[in-house]
Amino acid sequence: MNNILVTGGCGFIGSNFIRYLLSSSDSIGFTGKIVNIDRLTYAGNPENLNGIEKNFSGRYCFVKADICDPQIVNKIFKKYKIDTVCHFAAESHVDRSIVKPDAFVKTNIIGTFNLLEAARLYRDSQVLFHHVSTDEVYGSLGTDGYFTENSPYRPSSPYSASKAGSDHLVGAYSKTYGIPVTISNCSNNYGPYQFPEKLIPLMILNALEGKPLPVYGDGKNVRDWLYVKDHCKAVWEIMKRGKRGQTYNVGGRCEMQNIDVVKTICDLLDTMVPMPGSLPRKNLISFVKDRPGHDQRYAVDFSKIEKDLGWTPDESFETGIKKTIKWYIDNKGWTDRVKSGEYMSWIDKQYNL
Repeated sequence: MNNILVTGGCGFIGSNFIRYLLSSSDSIGFTGKIVNIDRLTYAGNPENLNGIEKNFSGRYCFVKADICDPQIVNKIFKKYKIDTVCHFAAESHVDRSIVKPDAFVKTNIIGTFNLLEAARLYRDSQVLFHHVSTDEVYGSLGTDGYFTENSPYRPSSPYSASKAGSDHLVGAYSKTYGIPVTISNCSNNYGPYQFPEKLIPLMILNALEGKPLPVYGDGKNVRDWLYVKDHCKAVWEIMKRGKRGQTYNVGGRCEMQNIDVVKTICDLLDTMVPMPGSLPRKNLISFVKDRPGHDQRYAVDFSKIEKDLGWTPDESFETGIKKTIKWYIDNKGWTDRVKSGEYMSWIDKQYNL
């Protein structure tokens, strides 16, 4: 892995992954170079990687490009002698997929296809291809049980359906063309640099400003929460030592109802940054009409990666959410710039704020 192409590297998880690889190079044994390709859509922010190019001169390169353009993708493979792909780039917000599903089909399926084709045609199909996916491809769980790597795919939204399609493409290219691939299906990520359309950053920032905290339905939908740096560590372990052609589920072992996540954030912020008059932020919670096709529960069994690769998450939800809240408080300049202009107008309209 001398020349790694990271797609969507200016997004939330991609930027954290690049920071992890370069800042931890000595301890994790990474000596190569990273080429970051990102189209810089609304959630792709070059500011997420401030200082990286300067601090790691000669080991990092950014290319503004669209993975849906096969000619550009092929040129990048040849120019930078790509031998490894870590594919994060995706449209990822369920609500947006309900409103505008075509963008999800284009980026998540066609974009993945273009990358696989470039990998197939370059270096005699020996480019390592790691595909980052989601537990949402498995659909919804009841009150019991867990998703395993053998769970059937039952996607509920255009987003999860598009990710399921890309998963199948990656697996098919491995079987048909012999490309060495690995796939990871992760639970809900949270942490620094997450775009504030997602639950946790939206709740943090709205609560800091005393704005309503919109919660879908009755708030009892359950998600398993994974701190983003733990996810990055898992992806790297899979790329280094995962069995080619295999899928690995990655989870946080932190199941919580959405309403409890929001209440936890409120309680922590009340302690860290009290509101005027010490009013409790729980008073800001507002239940809104439920999302169409809203899955009730996600929970993954990650015993395979734990047993085979020795990975387990370092952060509990208690420790991870405190670090996350502190990061958003300490980086007000970043949040103000991200929330300015058209970035957040869709969110306000969506939740009638």
